[in-house]
Amino acid sequence: MKIATVSYNDKTAAKDLTDSLHYTGFAVLSHHPIEPRLIDDVYEEWRQFFKNEQRFNYLFNRETHEGYVPLSLSETAKGYDKKDIKEFYHLYSWGRYPTMLSDKSRILAQQLTELASFLLGWIERYTPVEISKRFSEPLSGMLKGSTRNLFRILRYPPLTGEEQAGALRAAPHEDINLITLLPTATEPGLQAKDNHGVWHNVPCDHGMIIINVGDMLEECSQGWYQSTTHQVMNPSDEHATQERLSMPLFLHARDDVRLSTRHTANSYLQERYEELGLA
Repeated sequence: MKIATVSYNDKTAAKDLTDSLHYTGFAVLSHHPIEPRLIDDVYEEWRQFFKNEQRFNYLFNRETHEGYVPLSLSETAKGYDKKDIKEFYHLYSWGRYPTMLSDKSRILAQQLTELASFLLGWIERYTPVEISKRFSEPLSGMLKGSTRNLFRILRYPPLTGEEQAGALRAAPHEDINLITLLPTATEPGLQAKDNHGVWHNVPCDHGMIIINVGDMLEECSQGWYQSTTHQVMNPSDEHATQERLSMPLFLHARDDVRLSTRHTANSYLQERYEELGLA
């Protein structure tokens, strides 16, 4: 499994990124237009948020799916019976925004959304015509008017050795959405599984952005793009004593988008929320 690292400025970047997504479900983007300093600043603000008792003023709302999810309420991956070792915040453009934060998280989410729309144009351009003609509308158009784009800020605490047997920072799972944009986390640990069941470390150099295929893109491409299983492993070396912050932006199709004869984006999302125990 060779996950390509693609420079945004290369002449072949669009094709190289699309090919990597087709063959592996993942690609890594370097030299992109988002300032690494902005990403670092947002991480630091959320690091302080997870230490602040005020975080409990924003507890998760099961009806709107926004807000803070503490360790005790963390999600359980589909097919697993143990909760992930993580806490996180679901940030939507219309949702509650912690007062202790600057506006930088909103700015970063908007920049990532604009970049995602651009990359979806790349993907459509290099998708075979016999596949792209099945799309109900252009991929980038599926994002227009969407209220579901989710900026999820996660904190994986340092491991103590007292964790539940078999529990992982993030158990093997696939993403629900069209594509995910993930600025490199503060610590390594992300792995993707190939078709032979072998796990591979995803490149994680500072300042890079990881892109991966979600279930909705697999659904509307009828499997041409595959939503690759990935996990966040529990480190056994010096990284185990470090907290890990990560902040994927999940780009969702507009609710009424027809993904396939079986699903709209909304029906697909609700089915998965129930599986995750978040509905």
